[in-house]
Amino acid sequence: MPRLTGATVAFAATLAFTAPLMAEAEATRDTLLATVNGTEITLGHLLAARDTLPDQFRNMPPEALFQPLVEQLIEQTAIMQQAEGTLTAREQIAFENEQRAFIANAALTRAAEAALSEDNINEAYTAFVTEFDGREPMPEFNASHIIVETEEEALALRAQLEDGADFAELARENSMDGAAAGGGSLGWFGLGAMIPEFEQAVQTLEVGEYMGPLETQFGWHLVLLNDTRMSQAPALDEVREALAETLQREAAQAELARARDAATIERAYEGLDPALLLQSDLLDD
Repeated sequence: MPRLTGATVAFAATLAFTAPLMAEAEATRDTLLATVNGTEITLGHLLAARDTLPDQFRNMPPEALFQPLVEQLIEQTAIMQQAEGTLTAREQIAFENEQRAFIANAALTRAAEAALSEDNINEAYTAFVTEFDGREPMPEFNASHIIVETEEEALALRAQLEDGADFAELARENSMDGAAAGGGSLGWFGLGAMIPEFEQAVQTLEVGEYMGPLETQFGWHLVLLNDTRMSQAPALDEVREALAETLQREAAQAELARARDAATIERAYEGLDPALLLQSDLLDD
């Protein structure tokens, strides 16, 4: 379907919309905006069309977008009416596929969104914590590092540490990775999360100790162990997004299974040559 073009929008921005303004409280999605040979175009159609626009158009002032978007719907309706019954076999089949996909996706999206209640998230978190607490506790480490390109740089920084320099300040001023802004902090991590050389280093340190230079594939490190603990379930806020994604995925899968189980399905493709998939010319008239 044709989209509102940049040229149309630029032109529309110079127009003054002079139609009588309807109070917002009086409008509904069924508010009539135009008819084309008796086919109604409503405010609901306009709102849905706006939702599909790219951000640069959707964020335009309403007074610049309202009239040209209504006119686009009018033009599309007129063209559609003129073209009814003229679709090629390829176009008709493509339309049926798009309609099928749109309705199916809408149903799955509704099911997924309905699963995102606070009660469901809390229930999922409780199950997550129960499962987590049932595992064998594992050590976790909180460490910081300074990473530089050469051993000489690392040795010079270690000398500054031995003279009493602050590890975090040296990291902010010298470390060449993204953790530098946070004073070299890598936060909490468990076994297997870091490269082997780094993991072995933190396991040999006492809290508050540092070591290095340590060479890895990324450069030369100075490593400071800030703290240790045994693994514990993360707070709800840390896993909320992951739990929400799981709830939505499971709800969509359940809705799909429900629809499939309720349907009478007769499969007739067994025995057909998969190479038929390459014969797109069958869609041509």
